[in-house]
Amino acid sequence: MSSSTDTLWINARLATFDAANLAPYGALDGHALWLRDGRIHAVLPQTQALAAFAGSGEVRDAKGAWITPGFIDCHTHLVYGGNRAAEWEKRLTGVPYQQIAAEGGGIISTVRATRGLDEDELALTSLPRLKALMKEGVTTIEMKSGYGLTLADELKQLRAARRLEAALPVEVATTLLSAHALPPEFAGDADGYIRHVCEVIIPAAAQEGLAEAVDVFCEGVGFSPAQTRQVFEAAQAHGLKVKGHVEQLSNLHGAALVAEFGGLSADHIEYLDDAGVDALAEAGTVAVLLPGAYYFLRETQKPPVDKLRAAKVPMAVSTDLNPGTSPFASIRLAMNQACVLFGLTPEEALLGTTRHAAQALGRGATHGQLAAGYVADLLLWDIDHPAEIVYGLGTNPLTRRVFRGVVQHEG
Repeated sequence: MSSSTDTLWINARLATFDAANLAPYGALDGHALWLRDGRIHAVLPQTQALAAFAGSGEVRDAKGAWITPGFIDCHTHLVYGGNRAAEWEKRLTGVPYQQIAAEGGGIISTVRATRGLDEDELALTSLPRLKALMKEGVTTIEMKSGYGLTLADELKQLRAARRLEAALPVEVATTLLSAHALPPEFAGDADGYIRHVCEVIIPAAAQEGLAEAVDVFCEGVGFSPAQTRQVFEAAQAHGLKVKGHVEQLSNLHGAALVAEFGGLSADHIEYLDDAGVDALAEAGTVAVLLPGAYYFLRETQKPPVDKLRAAKVPMAVSTDLNPGTSPFASIRLAMNQACVLFGLTPEEALLGTTRHAAQALGRGATHGQLAAGYVADLLLWDIDHPAEIVYGLGTNPLTRRVFRGVVQHEG
């Protein structure tokens, strides 16, 4: 979906997040946005733009609003069945996770609920979560599999994600996360399951064009670095990009492994060490911060934000929306948490959901900035300063959501 008519947005303040603009937030005053065919045709001083645009199309008055790029939620598990609120209640009363899992709870309960839904039902139950994120300005979102853990159910999750994209004005990046947990069918045989992922599931997902990238939970309670390497090798053999859930609970040097494969992103990274920071910096791999899981699990080990900042590693911020450890369909909450819990500035948090999030999805040349040639995904805000987007929750100052040049929501 894109606009076939030129549009000029005037009387706006722009937070461009343009890498070539070194002002805070990439801010521009007195400039207009010229949109054409779903892209940003030009960013020009307003007087010059009005003269050049005369008679070319529609002029829209932003009435002093701030305009930012559309938000990009670059790490979610949005497509799933059921919920785990009752388990959370048990954990709050002191019941250990191991006991909950032994009683049939934990991630396997989500796997069971997801397997029990067909593709239509799975898309339908996931729809409210996606709509909530879109209301806060999300225009591009990543959705992972990982709650099916069989060939049929993993592909079903990815197809449901694509169905959501077809139904709504949003762009979806799909990621295959079959190496998320060990399914009951392979109990005690992690190596056998990884072979199945590499030899059966990855080739099928690639052949059907259902996934852009492959992810792995590289952790003591997940899969080993050696098993992760096998999955990455299979992904690359089938032309898929790689990323990783790494260094969330311990340091297995998974981030360095992601970097070795030229991975898009290393996600969580609470236990990332200096060598891991250096590896990400050298490879140009994005560090994705997921403060929702840190908050919900009441963790205490923070990601090394100061070191990442010093090494100029791009830091993205995402919701990690999932039923077990981050059940939050709010990109603004994730940004607020990144500031309060991890020490990001509001500008860094907004960069983390625009320019840096685009890089984390391999879209750095087309998304996440207000600059000529970029997709015309825009958000208009009734605010005095961009920090307000991150600062106050409970109300929503978003007045318009523009997707591919077309206004999809007007508040």
